[in-house]
Amino acid sequence: MLKNIRLITVLLLVLSVTTLLNGCGLLFSNELIVNRYADALLTKNNELQFRFRINSEILAGQQLYKVKVTIHDDKLAAAIGKREIIYGEEQVQNGEYLEVEGKGEKYIFMDPLPLNVDLHIHDLKNMIEKNNAVSIEVFNNQEVFGRTYLTNFSSEL
Repeated sequence: MLKNIRLITVLLLVLSVTTLLNGCGLLFSNELIVNRYADALLTKNNELQFRFRINSEILAGQQLYKVKVTIHDDKLAAAIGKREIIYGEEQVQNGEYLEVEGKGEKYIFMDPLPLNVDLHIHDLKNMIEKNNAVSIEVFNNQEVFGRTYLTNFSSEL
């Protein structure tokens, strides 16, 4: 009987720790940045636009945040002319942050960035979908709420 109680206690403890760790890791999952709706779009004007959804329900305890797109691929960074683009600095009225509004998901369409160097569509697709060329991070000055690689590419061409 004592063995059974110990076994149940250990199982409950393991279950509690696992639940706690999963809960802490929730914000770093793709649930914050809805990955199936996150993509890089090559426009007809040879510009690259980053588009994604942020799940505002996960950010419910926060009021303000920024979104940073980081270009990890040297060739792509040279073509764009930037390594980092922070959405929420110039695009909002106060110049600082985006607001968490209501429930559900918020669509973010970053301004298209002209490519200074022509890249073949197939190369762009491979960079983004297979080579982890672009990451998205949701943060404020205190913490990072979520981070994921952009893995979808589409083209208007």
